[in-house]
Amino acid sequence: MNAPEHLLVLSCPDRPGIVARVSTTLFELGADIAESQQFDDPRSGQLFLRMRFTVTPAVPLADLQAAFAHVGEELGATWQIRDSTAPHRTLIMVSKFGHCLNDLLFRWKSGQLTMDIPAIVSNHPDLEPLARSYGVPFHHVPITPETKPQAEARLRELVAEHDIDLVVLARYMQVLSDDLSRELSGRVINIHHSFLPSFKGAKPYHQAFGRGVKLVGATAHYVTADLDEGPIIEQDVIRVDHRMTPEDLVRAGEECEARVLSRALRWHCESRVFLNGDRTVVFS
Repeated sequence: MNAPEHLLVLSCPDRPGIVARVSTTLFELGADIAESQQFDDPRSGQLFLRMRFTVTPAVPLADLQAAFAHVGEELGATWQIRDSTAPHRTLIMVSKFGHCLNDLLFRWKSGQLTMDIPAIVSNHPDLEPLARSYGVPFHHVPITPETKPQAEARLRELVAEHDIDLVVLARYMQVLSDDLSRELSGRVINIHHSFLPSFKGAKPYHQAFGRGVKLVGATAHYVTADLDEGPIIEQDVIRVDHRMTPEDLVRAGEECEARVLSRALRWHCESRVFLNGDRTVVFS
């Protein structure tokens, strides 16, 4: 049997010798480092490190974590050692647009994303048949300005009940409250269109068509209290032209959104994304 593969992710104030200290500690534990990436950010003075390794003979994960704890304390680091195959328990939230949900369910079912999906939440019932086709429980939680506190209380219950690691807003057309955004900081990923120039409100692709845009795109980011201004994980664009109808722009935008969101989730679930203030470090 192959030894289980582990991931070490670490961030700490930068100083000489950190990589050597970490590598030596893993060597003393019998680790074989298969992949190592690091980034020293001169702006924040932080070092970000990701290592993938195995230990032969196998050592229990809890023992590895205990053995590394004194190094993490010595470096003043935020760190984690985890099984690289352990899935992130992910709750997906949607409204009426199903392209991102459909893409994520397919990628999850085909083993392309290291996550489990124990629940889907929506403020509309439209996508329940899609969820049912994949065997995922669907929770219809209607929301109005008057019922928003109750709806978010129900969301908190589901997050606790299913031991959720990550919440994905897969075209969920409601804004999370500031309190909930802070509670789930670093654990909520959103996808939205991004145009040059930008269009907000109803039918953004139709607005873009009216202005003759040449690029449509999408942005995946962590959710903060500032609407659509959280740390960006991934972006992409598609070139469009005068021959395309508003419906063509919608289809192109949906394809871009699905692709960008799936990449962002894959990198998050593989522990490749580090928060760095208002920005991210992504070891893609």
